[in-house]
Amino acid sequence: MASKAAAENVGKDRTWESLNLFLNKYGIVLILLAMLVAFSLLSEGFFTARNIFNIIRQISFMGLIAIGVTMVILTGGIDLGSGSVLALAAVLATSLAQLPESATLKYAGLSVPIGVPVLVALLIGALTGWVNGALISRFRIPPFIATLGMMTVARGFALIYSNKPLSQLTPEYNFIGQGAIAGVPFPVIVLLVVAVLTHIMLNNTPFGRYIYALGGNEQAARISGVNIDRVKIGVYTLAGLLSGLAGLVVSSRVGSGQPGQGVGIELDAIAAAVIGGTSLSGGIGTIWGTIVGALIIGVLDNGLILLNVDQYWITIVKGTIIVVAVIIDQRKNR
Repeated sequence: MASKAAAENVGKDRTWESLNLFLNKYGIVLILLAMLVAFSLLSEGFFTARNIFNIIRQISFMGLIAIGVTMVILTGGIDLGSGSVLALAAVLATSLAQLPESATLKYAGLSVPIGVPVLVALLIGALTGWVNGALISRFRIPPFIATLGMMTVARGFALIYSNKPLSQLTPEYNFIGQGAIAGVPFPVIVLLVVAVLTHIMLNNTPFGRYIYALGGNEQAARISGVNIDRVKIGVYTLAGLLSGLAGLVVSSRVGSGQPGQGVGIELDAIAAAVIGGTSLSGGIGTIWGTIVGALIIGVLDNGLILLNVDQYWITIVKGTIIVVAVIIDQRKNR
């Protein structure tokens, strides 16, 4: 009898352990599916192909930033300046992508190929990220302070460059955010390509393994021969590059570059990463978890808007979800 009872207890323990592993791995997906079912029942216009594509298109630029933020958090850092970098990249790119008859800026009318504004946005994003990485690795400035400073500086440069929206953009530029290939919105394609490439980089390259090692135990990584400074600079540079890409996507989607774009988007990006299972302590997280987290935020925004919920309440709900996600993360780490 005793041995039978012991065997039953072992079986229960294994079942409970398997259930915990399953929930840890797929729980966030189950939450997303539950939200989709709930909003589909509450709103007739929610679960349609048009609305689903609209949700993914809306979260595309935030998802790009969230991927960059995920890599930063994996190293044990944080990036608060991505929204301001997005705005700076957007105004610089759109000033070079205006129609010849536009007279918004002295730069308007320059007949430059579409590759020029795209390259400018990516370079300005990478440059700001490199500065963040250099400040953090070489001058030992805490990531919170360094990126907070960049948030202010980049927004200031965006306002100096143009204190008004830059519209009347070329069709080629607008295609980035408004076009589609085989019926799939181009921003969605961009997000998926970036997610796949980043996933491969994190899981199949030495640099990706260094990122996880750095977040897991920086001192152990240093002793193991990992060039900590180079990894940090590389990660923040990539995060800045993705912020510049997000600036391209959002400005082309709305048809204008505005110095006020991206305000608060870094918080949504951090929320997407944390909700998706990325630990704020570093070393734990996946790109696909972050994408699911971004989808949860997009579904939540879209569904509550369709239900005519006040925007202030939506903000409160998102803030609550962030706090709950962090509490769950801390309990799992214990």
